Amino acid sequence: MIRAAGPADAEAVEAFLLRHVAGAMFPLSNLRLHGLGDGDFAGGHNHAMRVWWVGRGVLGVSRGGMIMPMLPDGPVPGLAAALTGMMVTGAIGPAAQVRAVLGVLGLADRRRAFDSDEPGFGLDLSDLRVPDAKGLALVPLGDAHVALMQDWQAAYRIETLGAAPAEAAAQAAEAVAAYRAGDNYRVLVLDGVPVAFTGFNARLPEIVQIGGVYVPPASRNRGFARLAVALHLLEARTAGVKRAVLFAANAAAARAYAGIGFQAADPVAVVLFDGAQRVDA
Repeated sequence: MIRAAGPADAEAVEAFLLRHVAGAMFPLSNLRLHGLGDGDFAGGHNHAMRVWWVGRGVLGVSRGGMIMPMLPDGPVPGLAAALTGMMVTGAIGPAAQVRAVLGVLGLADRRRAFDSDEPGFGLDLSDLRVPDAKGLALVPLGDAHVALMQDWQAAYRIETLGAAPAEAAAQAAEAVAAYRAGDNYRVLVLDGVPVAFTGFNARLPEIVQIGGVYVPPASRNRGFARLAVALHLLEARTAGVKRAVLFAANAAAARAYAGIGFQAADPVAVVLFDGAQRVDA
């Protein structure tokens, strides 16, 4: 059974995603921020979604084209027909589910700009281990940091996602502007000098998802990534957050997160197509 979800389904969709929250932070956060429309996206923001009930699971597609499955039983026949004509730019979610959905939608062989299965991690914040942070401070992303953070974010996109320099610079400027509009990103400074960047790319009152962690090459191998994340999570715990999840881009990042208490969880797939792709039945 496949059925488009509308405003009347928002509470049920949210309750379902909360039961699978470790792998559903993006769609759940988008749902809470933008709601559900009636046969269309609920607003013009790129994170506004359309959602379908798919069997006993749900599948969201953002206005920006990201597919976000939470289908514990896998996709069901007819999914491609339900999404026919949609333009999609990628997919993110539990790795096995993403791979299955892309296959059913006929997108498994489309050219990618980025494609990675990344190890997932979770942490009950009562088990957070905070390393010695003497001489370090975690500060909000302020005016003085904007130009440097744009450079860092461009470097992050080139290094991690394989973006072209011009594209990375444009995306970085847009990202830093969005980061400043919220209060979910922080800069780690050593004697006033920025040495790392961290943030929450999805946040709910009870759980946060860490994302965008970056340490410039000159500051690496000194424990700054885990310190930045630990201090930000300590701040979140003080505000009442109970749990954190993330997915690691590489083995060094995984070791850093394990060092502050994170435990391994299911892998997350991140797929970005080389240009928007049309879903055809």
